[in-house]
Amino acid sequence: MNQLSETISSEQIPSGEPERQYAFMRKMRELTRQREEAFGRPLTCRIQTFGCQMNARDSEKLLGILKEMGYHESDSEKADFVLYNTCTVRDNADQKVYGHLGQLVSIKKKNPDMVVALCGCMMQEASAVEKIKKSYRFVDIIFGTHNIYKLAELMYRQATQKAMVVDVWDAAGDIVEELPVERKYPFKSGVNIMFGCNNFCSYCIVPYVRGRERSRKPEDIIAEIRELVSQGVIEIMLLGQNVNSYGKNLEKPVSFAELLRQVNEIEGLKRIRFMTSHPKDLSDDLIAAMRDCDKVCRHLHLPVQSGSSRLLKIMNRRYTKEQYLALVERIRAAIPDIALTTDIIVGFPGETEEDFEETLDVVRRVRYDSAFTFLYSKRQGTPAADMQDQVPEETAKDRFNRLLKEVQRTAGEVCGRYGGAVQDVLVECRNDHRQGYVTGRTSGNYLVHFPGDDFMIGKIIPVRLVESKGFYYMGMPEKNMEVQQ
Repeated sequence: MNQLSETISSEQIPSGEPERQYAFMRKMRELTRQREEAFGRPLTCRIQTFGCQMNARDSEKLLGILKEMGYHESDSEKADFVLYNTCTVRDNADQKVYGHLGQLVSIKKKNPDMVVALCGCMMQEASAVEKIKKSYRFVDIIFGTHNIYKLAELMYRQATQKAMVVDVWDAAGDIVEELPVERKYPFKSGVNIMFGCNNFCSYCIVPYVRGRERSRKPEDIIAEIRELVSQGVIEIMLLGQNVNSYGKNLEKPVSFAELLRQVNEIEGLKRIRFMTSHPKDLSDDLIAAMRDCDKVCRHLHLPVQSGSSRLLKIMNRRYTKEQYLALVERIRAAIPDIALTTDIIVGFPGETEEDFEETLDVVRRVRYDSAFTFLYSKRQGTPAADMQDQVPEETAKDRFNRLLKEVQRTAGEVCGRYGGAVQDVLVECRNDHRQGYVTGRTSGNYLVHFPGDDFMIGKIIPVRLVESKGFYYMGMPEKNMEVQQ
């Protein structure tokens, strides 16, 4: 290994990106080849992703870099290279990572050549990094959210220095384009349009671990989507912590509504999704763009977090209950068939029974298609963590269960409204539980299970929604109707 590293270290390393990273990928490919010869088998890698769609997209980029270096993907934690892409939005996400690390101890002892790496939001917290350095000293590489593009360089440093490599940046640098990506699906893909967040909701750690908002240039976004379409992608998900504030920091500002209209013009693209939308920035111009752009899916994720205007102010959400409900009315007036989903936090510090009843009132009035409900999780470093009047766990859990029951009741009624209708479904995979069936999603993001075969995967199929099962449908493909490639 050392002899080979000396041989290939003479290559001139460019200072600019992404050329610098491709040089390290070449170096690592040589190291990988040598190890394969020594082991008599291919080297494998395992990436486990915790958290949001942004993390999932980051993992696709990380996997692309690993494959460029000669690794083969595995679903086993006994792989030669194991990487956990971490989340820290809630405490249980941290605990999952520590649990997985605990399981790796014995595996690493049996295979000292195994490389273990951690990246993502949790690694941006100094306390988490110190805990790992102290209690999980078998971890080889630690890096954060701002420099995932440096994976090959960090792996090369670890391989040649034989020491733990820690490279966590406090602030984001330039956005590095044109790196390898290995997508989970050949027919759909996430596309980052911006990074970071400027909102500083009082309960949220994201701005501290993802940094401030940085928007990609619209021409780079359009070029990436065109390239994806040329590779067979028909659905894209535009990704950002708050897509509605896209473009504000560009040299020539471009609104998200304008970007949406540009993307809608791309020939060959069939569907456009996006998340996440902050209610305070959702403009009437964006509503009009959603209405007018035929490729934009009829689904909007619009986190409310609480129905109490008093708590929303403490949360620093910068809208009231009344403003949120008025926004919902404008959206539904323009797009009557829109499916609305949301996020709701229960047990935020100082939440009273009256505050909670306001949240239930919003659920009843909006009648969401579905809602992601969360117990408040204290995140050190956020203003809410130091607030007085933390809600007792027993009270919070009781409210959570009552909220979940109300969400299930109202969403169950709403979700049955398409029974008997024919809708286009993008088929994503075989059904895991029923032989001879496939599973896909409607424009409104409803899951549909119906009879089909592998030929349908990646295609948009007209399906009659025969029976509502609450949060999904059983369907039958319509005969003699056009299938969209």
